[in-house]
Amino acid sequence: MRIRKWIFLVKWYFSMTLTRIAFYPVSLAALSLALAVPAFAQQDAANTSEDDFHTDKEIVVTAPYIERLDILSGTSALSGEKLAAETQGQIGDMLTQIPGVSATSFSPGASRPVLRGFQGNRVAVLTDGIGNIDASNTSADHAVTIDALTTERIEVLRGPAVLLFGGQAVGGAVNVIDKRIPRAVPEEPVHVDALLGYSTVSKEYSGGASIDVPFSDRFVAHVDGSYRKSKDLRIGGYLLSPELRSEALTVAADEAALGNVAEAANARDWADFRGRLPNSGVETLSFGAGGAFIDDGGNLGISFNVYDTVYGIPERPEFTEPVGGEVSIDLRQYRFDLRGEVELGEGLFDKARIRAGYADYVHKELEGSDVGTTFFSEAIEARFELTQNKRGGWRGASGLQFQTRDLEAVGDEAFLPPTRSNQLGLFTLQEFSTGNLDAEIAVRFDDARLEAQSLGIERKFNNISAAFGIGYNIGDLKIGSNISRTGRAPSVEELYSDGPHVATQSYEVGDPALRSERSWNGEIYARYDSTRFDFTTTLYANRFSSFIFETDTGNIVDDLPEFVYLQRKARVWGVEAEASAQLGHAAGFDVVIDGVADYTRATIEGQGPAPRIPPLRLLGGIELQSGNLDLRGEVEWTDSQKRTASFETPTDGFNMVNAALTWRPFGRGKNISLIAAANNIFDVEARRAASFTKDFVALAGRDFRLTARFSY
Repeated sequence: MRIRKWIFLVKWYFSMTLTRIAFYPVSLAALSLALAVPAFAQQDAANTSEDDFHTDKEIVVTAPYIERLDILSGTSALSGEKLAAETQGQIGDMLTQIPGVSATSFSPGASRPVLRGFQGNRVAVLTDGIGNIDASNTSADHAVTIDALTTERIEVLRGPAVLLFGGQAVGGAVNVIDKRIPRAVPEEPVHVDALLGYSTVSKEYSGGASIDVPFSDRFVAHVDGSYRKSKDLRIGGYLLSPELRSEALTVAADEAALGNVAEAANARDWADFRGRLPNSGVETLSFGAGGAFIDDGGNLGISFNVYDTVYGIPERPEFTEPVGGEVSIDLRQYRFDLRGEVELGEGLFDKARIRAGYADYVHKELEGSDVGTTFFSEAIEARFELTQNKRGGWRGASGLQFQTRDLEAVGDEAFLPPTRSNQLGLFTLQEFSTGNLDAEIAVRFDDARLEAQSLGIERKFNNISAAFGIGYNIGDLKIGSNISRTGRAPSVEELYSDGPHVATQSYEVGDPALRSERSWNGEIYARYDSTRFDFTTTLYANRFSSFIFETDTGNIVDDLPEFVYLQRKARVWGVEAEASAQLGHAAGFDVVIDGVADYTRATIEGQGPAPRIPPLRLLGGIELQSGNLDLRGEVEWTDSQKRTASFETPTDGFNMVNAALTWRPFGRGKNISLIAAANNIFDVEARRAASFTKDFVALAGRDFRLTARFSY
């Protein structure tokens, strides 16, 4: 779509929503004053935050106006050497060692995070606080357009603060932070960060680098780029799950009885195929450039980046055809971003912030060299925030969020009509601390308009979401709870789908009459943090009055099983925990042990178990740490998942053993490290229960990986 169409879209939206926008700033100011003015008369607390270009501190910066969201029971971050060691082609596969996190693992080229059993539109994937503006939430086979090689930090956020980013994210939010718009002025004339890697499991070569150059004490220019190429993934066992192998062998016997020799041989080949995932290669290229003006009064920066990838899509087997595949996706995204901040002084408000992004996205679904379906997406997202000066124990922020998107699928297998989505949100988050007690409240109003132009249908949804959290400190122990009431407008896929969806091997039928999905959500937690020992345990539950889901009707349409979107009551509950302890010091090393555990159970009223729910998992590790050398070994045990929806197959459990060595030749403070890792050492066959493709896409087999990280 051309720029003039984009300009027309913006004008159209603002003309349609002028009256709403006109009163929102007044409402915003009134809401902020109502919540914050009790603290305005209190003495302002000292600001002790620091800004160091080289810092690698484990702080959550998604909401930078809050020094740390201590009330949240489930906030995790990945950065520095840990991020470098976990870097893979898709963000979903990078976060699976965090409690409560799994991945869709559709293929090596497409994997999105799963939080507490939720995926798709119930998990917000963000780039520096706004949406990733791609089509990865439209279908599991669509890649997340985030380049891990130039990522600085990844955060997983849950609890009341998630309402800052949308009421739909009942599972939580994943925020990816890069440096394309610089946040600080380097101390050196040129600052370089680089990451190089090689992986044996897919013969993958990867490399990424970024350069920051200060042109004065207030201007910084940035440029980055990356490249990654891999071949077919090597797997630890059979290509097919036991259920599909049995089906293939049955087909082979039937074809042989009919005298179809070639077809019978093909079916036996499918049943016996092992050691490699056909058609799973990936090639990705990215480039970005940006710049920023930074001084004591604020900052303003812009950036542009290109993400280009081609990746294979493993197909559900046709047993009478030869083993292989020719379906792939050729994807490209152009994106512009803006971020600005103005210091407002010592009054009620501390800062005003603006964050905006525009993306032009297209991907082609190829069958060999022929184009089957093409997806076009053009979108804008922006947010404006006012943050409050800390007064006594009170702090907070309020703002507006705006998003508009045109999405169109063209081709014989287009399962969606052209759609236009417009969303406008108003939010506030307030936090108060006194003595050992902390409290947090968040409120959000969302207005969504979802139109299918060719069908002549427009649905409008208004949702109010609210959350409250409280925590109490007892020495190094903190206990607390959060409760929220959230509302999510149905997605365009849930409303308007009607066609064959090859990625999920189904004919999908939406329901334009769906209501908003509403739920009560709660969690209780305990967190202990001391010098030698820390742990976090969280018990959570969600009760939906109108849960949206897909189910098999038993009908066959266009040679595919028909799936329809329905709404029912549903219940989800689970537990997640992590702990680490320093046992002592031996031979120049600190000895540290750690562990992770998580479990989710989900039931849909009248249907039984919800589909694609991760099973019980336990992970334990031991690490020897020193200034120059770290050694780590770990074991992950994943239970089988036999509690499945009626159209799913069970997933076998597995045990996976991993090891890693990190060497810093010049010491911990020199920002140069070499990482050697051996993953899935015993080459076991493993599959994710949360994956659409688990029956014919296994996880990586034995992998030896080398990574070099430089920062200077």
